[in-house]
Amino acid sequence: MRGRMDKHITTPITAQVTRDLKAGDYVYITGTVYVARDAAHKRMIEALGRQEELPIDIKDAAIYYMGPSPAREGRPIGSAGPTTASRMDKYAPVLLDLGEKAMIGKGKRTREVIDAIIRNQAVYFAAVGGAGALLSKCITKSEIVCYEDLGAEAIRKIEVENFPVIVVIDSEGNNLYETAVREFAVTETVGEVR
Repeated sequence: MRGRMDKHITTPITAQVTRDLKAGDYVYITGTVYVARDAAHKRMIEALGRQEELPIDIKDAAIYYMGPSPAREGRPIGSAGPTTASRMDKYAPVLLDLGEKAMIGKGKRTREVIDAIIRNQAVYFAAVGGAGALLSKCITKSEIVCYEDLGAEAIRKIEVENFPVIVVIDSEGNNLYETAVREFAVTETVGEVR
């Protein structure tokens, strides 16, 4: 099994950064990250269909698939856990082709998304589901950028400090969900032989 690495990166996330990230690496992100879920992704794709500019600068951007709960007093945001990434799969390849370099969510991605990740030297990170309260402590600032009428699904710009994620699909298409299953199967088989 390849050794896992701890890496600290700062946004914007360029192809130079993504080339150094490998499936299974633990990564701590600092800087600006956008937050958008399926309703906001749908609006962005519709805007592109009308030949309008996107409301955010997508080049070398990281988008976190998350819908926060209301902020408690003195905090910039409420619980901030990831949502299921597959809900964005029909929109993600277009945004990746426009320059998005990182996605943060949970769960598997389609072949079309993986192909777009490889084509654009991007990366897909997983954040730990069920740890939204802990993840929110890494968010130092949060502001709604657009689509305010979507409530929790509005696009936000957040500032994060050492936000913990794991590289699931790297820029070469290596997929932790697949390799981890294979490694576990080999470990189980070896264990049965003993």
